[in-house]
Amino acid sequence: MSELNHYIYDYLIEAGQSELLAKYLNMLVLLILFTIILFVVDFILRKIIVQLITKMSVKTTTKFDDYLVIHKTPRNLAHIIPLIIAFKLLPVVFVDFPRFESGMELLLKLYGVFVTVWIIRSVLHTFRSFFKDLDNLKDKPIDSYIQVAMLFVWVIGIAFFFVLLTGVELIKFFTTLGAASAILLLIFKDTILGFVASIQVAINDTVRIGDWITMEKYGADGDVVEINLAAVKVQNWDKTITTIPTYALISDSFKNWRGMSDSGGRRIKRSVIIKPSSIKFLAPEEVESLKSIQRVTDYLNQRQAEIDTFNKENNRDKSILLNGRNLTNFGVLRKYIETFIEGHPDIKKDMTIMTRQLEPTVYGFPLEIYAFSSDQRWKNYESIMADIFDHVIAAVPYFGLEIMEVTTLDVKST
Repeated sequence: MSELNHYIYDYLIEAGQSELLAKYLNMLVLLILFTIILFVVDFILRKIIVQLITKMSVKTTTKFDDYLVIHKTPRNLAHIIPLIIAFKLLPVVFVDFPRFESGMELLLKLYGVFVTVWIIRSVLHTFRSFFKDLDNLKDKPIDSYIQVAMLFVWVIGIAFFFVLLTGVELIKFFTTLGAASAILLLIFKDTILGFVASIQVAINDTVRIGDWITMEKYGADGDVVEINLAAVKVQNWDKTITTIPTYALISDSFKNWRGMSDSGGRRIKRSVIIKPSSIKFLAPEEVESLKSIQRVTDYLNQRQAEIDTFNKENNRDKSILLNGRNLTNFGVLRKYIETFIEGHPDIKKDMTIMTRQLEPTVYGFPLEIYAFSSDQRWKNYESIMADIFDHVIAAVPYFGLEIMEVTTLDVKST
C-alpha cells in the first residue's frame, strides 16, 4: 500500500518536480481516483441491493418490503459500504497531509450521521405507509406518531452534528439543552401541544381518520383525511381543504358525526309552521269526513269513542264544542303525519320517530318531524326528507289547516 501511496509522488520526483508539488499532485490524483472508485461501488451496490429487495418484495405477500422499495430504504442502505470504504482509504489518500485527513474524517462522520438519519427516516415512512394499510389502524393518527419519532431522530442527529463540530461531549450538550428548555418550549410550543393532543385524541378515540366533523370556528365541515402533529386536514363537502391545529381538538368544541354513522340512521329534524287561525275543534260531521283518510280511520274511531264516553259520563253540553273533550284538526294532522312517518319505507324503525308541536312563534305553530332516515348518503337523505315534506305540505289542507306564509306586509308590521 505504501508503494501505491507514493507512486505518483515518486514518478514526479524522478521527473524533477519539487517535493511539495509532488505531494499535492499525488494527493489530488489519489483523491480523484478513489472518489471515482467510491461512486462506482456506490452505484453498483445500489443497483444490486435495490433489485434484490425488489425481487423479494414481488415474491412475498406482505406489503412492508414493497414500501421499503417505494421509500428508497435499500437505496439509502447502499451508501453505508462506500462510506466505510472511504474511512479506510483516508490514510492512503492523505498520507502526507494528516491535517487534511482529520478534516475529511470529520466531513465523513457528519455525512455518516446524515445518512443514518435518512435511513431511519425512510424506515419510519415505510412503517407509516404499512400501518395505514392495516384495516384496524386506518383511522388512527399514524402520521402524528411517525412525526414524533422523526422529531426525536432529528434532535439526536443534530446533537451528534453539534458534538462532532464542537468537540463537546454528548452529555454536556444535552445538559446545555436542558438549561435552554424554556426557549425550546417556546420554539416547539405548537409541536408539543400537537403531540399531547394527538395522544389524547388517540387514547380517548375523539377523532379518527374518515370521521365527519363540523367545527364552525375554522369553517370545517367534512371528512378528516389526515391527522399529524401540526394540523388536522378536513376535506369539506365542497372539496376544499380546511386545516385545523391539532391541539384545537382538545381546546375547542366541535361536532363529530361518527355516532350517527355508527347508528345506521341520519336524523331528520324539520318543521312546518301552521297558521294559528286555521286550528279549530272538529264537529262530528267533520270527524266523519276525516275518517275517509285511511291512516287515521282507526285512530278517529278509537278516540271518538273515548271522547263520547267521557262527555256522556260527565254530562257535557255538546251543543257548544268548547264543552267537554274534543278532537282538533291540528291533533289529527299530527297523528296522521306520525303514522305516515312510521310507515315510510326509508325511515329507520328502531330509532326515535316523533311528530311534536314546538313552542309557538310570531309566525305560527311549528309542527316538527323528528325521525331517522335509513340511508345516510347525503343525496339520498335529502331526497327522502324532501319526499316526506312534499307529502306533508300537500296533506295539510285536507285537515282544514293552512301553512303560514309571511307576506311583505307581515314583515313590515313586525
